[in-house]
Amino acid sequence: MAATARPPYWQLISVLFSSLPLTPALAMTLHQAAYQLHRSGGGTAPVAGDMLTGRVTNLKKDMLLGTIGGPAFEAHIETERGKGLVRFLLTRDGLESMERHERPRADRPRYLN
Repeated sequence: MAATARPPYWQLISVLFSSLPLTPALAMTLHQAAYQLHRSGGGTAPVAGDMLTGRVTNLKKDMLLGTIGGPAFEAHIETERGKGLVRFLLTRDGLESMERHERPRADRPRYLN
């Protein structure tokens, strides 16, 4: 994978519950809204896209699913398939990967070895 490529959605988000099937595009939309809420410390944010409207809520707590853990979120959405609820967490690996991706190359730590 190229250094500038973003990780796939399944490394970024772990779905705890979804009343609707999630497409990769929907998972990435939810991830982006949740990631911005996590970074800003915000409580809620609207989401919208092709055939999607809704709201993501930062539950402001961490959850653990087996060995995968991270901050928890809930989304109330409406798609072409109807209204739904998604509960998910942002994975710690995904958060670290996003931070590395966003940090300018000059700001990255330099190792001596």
